Amino acid sequence: MTAPRLVATDLDGTLLDSARQVSPRTRAALQRAAAAGAQIVIITARPPRNILAIAEQAGVGGLALCSNGALRYDLTAKTVTAASPLEPATVGKLRDLLREALPDPLFAIETGHGVLMEPGYPVLVPEDAPNRRHVADLWAETEPVAKLLVRCEGHTSDELFTAATAAVGELAEITYSGISSVLEISAPGVTKATALAALCAELGIAPEQVVAFGDMPNDLAVLAFAGHGYAMANSHPSVLAAIPRHTLSNDEDGVAAVLETLYS
Repeated sequence: MTAPRLVATDLDGTLLDSARQVSPRTRAALQRAAAAGAQIVIITARPPRNILAIAEQAGVGGLALCSNGALRYDLTAKTVTAASPLEPATVGKLRDLLREALPDPLFAIETGHGVLMEPGYPVLVPEDAPNRRHVADLWAETEPVAKLLVRCEGHTSDELFTAATAAVGELAEITYSGISSVLEISAPGVTKATALAALCAELGIAPEQVVAFGDMPNDLAVLAFAGHGYAMANSHPSVLAAIPRHTLSNDEDGVAAVLETLYS
């Protein structure tokens, strides 16, 4: 098999181990792929501000697709180069629909620069606390909405996803990653996969020339798009069931294990 021209990798639960570190083996495997000419693309639910240190640890530059594809970020220039936010009118409709469909929902907005939270919404990512603030009226804010976040304490993300997708339909994209009881909502047509497909089209890279790694439902479409999509052994059950190729867990350097074979 010809070595893939692009490596697309999720971070949490995938490239990062349980201590949220990039292992020396994984860094070396990424460097080997890059030296062979492959583009390395981080594709994550995280916002740009939360990936810079990881990219440096991994030795990765170039472009990253953040906030589930809503933001394209230049790691070298440290600049958002493209954004696909939710329309303000759509945000209001989503709020009303989800208040009816979900049990006691609390909302927050990821702007790309920080998180605005309505009263009662907890700080769920302690290391990002300086970039998170409560506001008296979330819906009066005018900053762009990269992602609308909704949390329902005491309910699983799987349960919330089923109810929310039934209520919202095609008004927005709903998914979830590693934070329990939280849904992540993007503009219609904005997913990790559509962002990656657009980038590949610009670069002249076909899907069969892409190898991708992920572990959560927000990675499913990316793994299906890539000619070589790998689910981590620690993946959500729905990912393991849907994706035929599996690799080792994130704590066993599963990404490195595949890259070492592809770029030997």
